[in-house]
Amino acid sequence: MSEAPVAKKPSEDISDYKDAARLKRFLTERGKILPRRMTGLSSLQQREVGLAIKRARHLGLLPYVNRE
Repeated sequence: MSEAPVAKKPSEDISDYKDAARLKRFLTERGKILPRRMTGLSSLQQREVGLAIKRARHLGLLPYVNRE
């Protein structure tokens, strides 16, 4: 069983929608959510991260599309 490369500690809360810097690690350079096979998260963690990213986008903390 592989460990999540970006979420090393199990106590680390990776699904906090207010922490945009941490959530950016789960996005591509274009702003798309990375798939589970690339993040190494469990299905529950991936769902929580996806919801947190969507909440942050809705509140304007993260962009929907990164055009840089």
